[in-house]
This record gives sequence, structure tokens and C-alpha cells, in this order.
Amino acid sequence: MATTKEDYYGILSTSKDASADEIKRAYRKLALKFHPDKNPDNKKEAEEKFKKVSEAYEVLSDPQKRAKYDQFGHAGVDSSFGAGGFSWDNFHHFDDLRDIFGSDIFSTFGGDIFGSFGGGRKGGAQHGRDLGIELEVSFEEAALGTEKTISIPRFEACSRCNGSGQEPGSRRTTCPKCNGAGQIRATSGFFAVVRTCDRCHGEGTLIERPCKDCGGTGRIKVTRKIEVKIPAGVSNGLRLRVPGEGEAGLKGGRRGNLYIYILVTPHPYFKRHGNDVIYEKKIGFVEATLGCEMIIPTLSGKVRMKVPPGTQNDKIFRLRGKGIAFLKGRGKGNELVVVKIETPTNLTKREKELLLEFAKSRRE
Repeated sequence: MATTKEDYYGILSTSKDASADEIKRAYRKLALKFHPDKNPDNKKEAEEKFKKVSEAYEVLSDPQKRAKYDQFGHAGVDSSFGAGGFSWDNFHHFDDLRDIFGSDIFSTFGGDIFGSFGGGRKGGAQHGRDLGIELEVSFEEAALGTEKTISIPRFEACSRCNGSGQEPGSRRTTCPKCNGAGQIRATSGFFAVVRTCDRCHGEGTLIERPCKDCGGTGRIKVTRKIEVKIPAGVSNGLRLRVPGEGEAGLKGGRRGNLYIYILVTPHPYFKRHGNDVIYEKKIGFVEATLGCEMIIPTLSGKVRMKVPPGTQNDKIFRLRGKGIAFLKGRGKGNELVVVKIETPTNLTKREKELLLEFAKSRRE
């Protein structure tokens, strides 16, 4: 009696009108869930489920096969796999694993990878880790630019062994477990698994005598002081990249980068709006009525500004070029002076009389 095959949409837990992206996301989720190496206590069952999920994705991710399946069911696509049914050799989508699982499929599957996928030794040079640090700068420093000395704890190449990890004068020997291959290949169910050798960690060789200073790692932890230039115009939350100031790589790999996250401290009276600086200036109603001249602070020093007679509350005066420099371009923003007219309180009897006379003269 023939065994009834499960519905492919049901296997992936998607609907028949699911988009290609939805099918891909469903496959990724289930492939990670049922990967045999993720299920060491129930590996055989996980292998079978993983195979079903992959077979369903092989059909539903191919527009032509999906159309035949939608019209004729399993009978419409069984011929695609030949007499033996589904085979990993037919599963061409393994060529697109980086598109499905991201740029680092090795880390996605815990460092192990199927033999069908290919794979390389891990013993070569490795790029150093990027570092990040928060740096607090004042409002003026962010606007005008500055230079800062910062301390960075990081790994650097060991000076005793020049990053090799072995004691000067010693040599390396071939790893007896993998015979220098750096990998161990084993058959697990329906596919082959290639694992990085746990003895030499993919290098194929072993250190005869580890370096006394770094213990064979090739790196040591130090705290380094570096000078960094903060360009004029940076804003709160901006990330600056300093190339080559991250951690040293392994086995001669390139050093990582340093990322500086800018935190701008608030100013007591300046506010930022884009590249403009906003400053509120309080004046009396007499000054606003008759006009006056006053001293206004800016990022580059104090300037004189005329307030014409009859100035109204919230009037904005523009001081051109007194704002913040454009980070990627020339010139600066402006300073916007917002006039706030203060109403006098606690008037004397005589002051009230004068104001009433003023109001009567204006028929208010």
C-alpha cells in the first residue's frame, strides 16, 4: 500500500497563496529548527524532518515546479526527482544558501556545515574584531570639531612570537587527528558532514611549544591610547569609523575597525535644529516697542544685534553663518534668535497709572 505524502505547504506551515519570500522565511526557520546538529538527542528524526522541509522548499521555490504541484499535486512533480524520489543532488538551492541563511552560513549552523555545501579550512588568517566605544563631546565640540585622546582595551599581535603563537625557535607539527587536512569528514544519515578538526581547530598543524607570553593565541590584551579627530558638525548618535584601530586579526589577519558613537551633551541655552542653532532672547516690552541693540552669544563669540521698534513676540532674527558646519560639505548653518517679550509683574501704583494713561492715549 502506497504511503500518502504530506502536503508541501503544510510541511512549511504556509498557505497556498504565500509569496516567494514567505516560503523562503518558512524554510529558513524550519531548516534551522530541524538541523541534525541542533538535535543531537533526536538526530535520526531530525534528519527525516529536515529532508521533508528541504524537499518541500525545492518544489515551492521553483515557479515551474510549484505551478505543476498546484495543478496536479505530487504526481506533477515526482518525475522531477527520478525513480528514487527526492535527492540532495537535485537540490540546486544549496547554491543559494547565503541568500537564504545570510552571509555567514557557517555561524548559522554552529560552525558545522553539510558536505553538500562545501566548506573550507578555518586555519588561515582571520579578520580582527571591530570595536565600539561611546564618546561624550560638548555642544561646542560637536559644532566646531575637536581632537580627543581615548583609551581602547583591545587584543594586539604578540610581540614575542609576532602573532604566530609559537615560541621563537620552535616548529609546527602535522595534526595526527586530521593528518593535516584541518577537517574531519563523517557520514551522518543521508548526507556527509564536514567538521573542523577539534584538535588543530582547522589549521592542520599543531604548535610544538606555545609562546610564553600569549599562550599560543598569537595575541595579548593591552590598553592603547589613540588620538581621534572629531569633525565639525557631528550630531548626537552619529557613528564615526576609524579604520584599522580595532583588534588585531589571527594568523596575520587584518586589524578590525573602531567605531565611535557620539554623545553630545546638552547646552545650557543653545539648541540644535539641523545645522541651525536656536537661541531664545528675553527682552522687555519697552525694548521691543522702542527698539534696541543687544549682545547675542554665538558659537564663535558675541555679536551685536539690532532689534527694530515694534518687534513682536516670537520674532526670529537670522544671524547668517553663525550655526553649525555641514558635516559633508562647505559652509555653516545660521543662528536663529527667537525674541521672547517679558510682561512686567508686581507693578507699582505709579507704573499702573502710567500704563493706563498710555492705554487711553491709544484708545485701548
